[in-house]
Amino acid sequence: MHSCEEQTWKVGPLAEASGLTVRTLHHWDQIGLLPPSRRTASGHRAYTEHDLVRLYQILALRRLGLGLETIATCLDAGIDPRRLVREHLAATEASLTALHTLRERLEHLHTELAAERAPGTADLLRLVQAVGATAPAADEVLRRHLDDDQLHALADHAAALGPAAHYLLEVEWPQLYRRAEALRTAGTDPADPRVGRIAARLDELSRLFSGGDTTLSAAVRAAWREDPAALSGDPTTPADAWAPLHAFLDQAREVSR
Repeated sequence: MHSCEEQTWKVGPLAEASGLTVRTLHHWDQIGLLPPSRRTASGHRAYTEHDLVRLYQILALRRLGLGLETIATCLDAGIDPRRLVREHLAATEASLTALHTLRERLEHLHTELAAERAPGTADLLRLVQAVGATAPAADEVLRRHLDDDQLHALADHAAALGPAAHYLLEVEWPQLYRRAEALRTAGTDPADPRVGRIAARLDELSRLFSGGDTTLSAAVRAAWREDPAALSGDPTTPADAWAPLHAFLDQAREVSR
């Protein structure tokens, strides 16, 4: 008789197959969210079919808008797989419907522009509504911490900045955080002027987008603490990355006061 040994996956191939990074899988192992069931003789991670089931559950729950801490609680309490798949399917169908609508409206707008016809107000409004229906994960995280009035205020402040808002929010802000994190992990003293300049610029950007509303700023910071990967646009950002970086920047602010 031949023994039937269970198939396992090393971290690299599993990361590639799942669209995640090795760093993310390592982090999920370290926080106990997805520890591999086995280790090779040399100590390398070896994921089993049971681990793949848990990985799917994690990814599905993230798609449904849950943070990693909540996901861990749900998995530890036990999940009905039929319910999870049903809810994931419903969310996927809703996303497909929204994307189909967006595609139709973009095609209509493209046709109008190709014919050198200016799109009407109604067409633009329908397009805006379709784009809003396909909001990215960052918007979902913000909605768990900001009410409608705060979301509108955030949008109004961003609109007031004009075209610069996109650069400030999508380019400069993440770059500042990456630079600060690089300094922190390198063991830089928070009193270093480089850290102080980054903290000061981050505070300036925060005032621009919040209009100086400290309650609004606090809500946005809470969203960053919950899911820094979604807010930064970098899915490899560990869930626990925000707290030490936030403390590092706060120390720099204290020095400059």
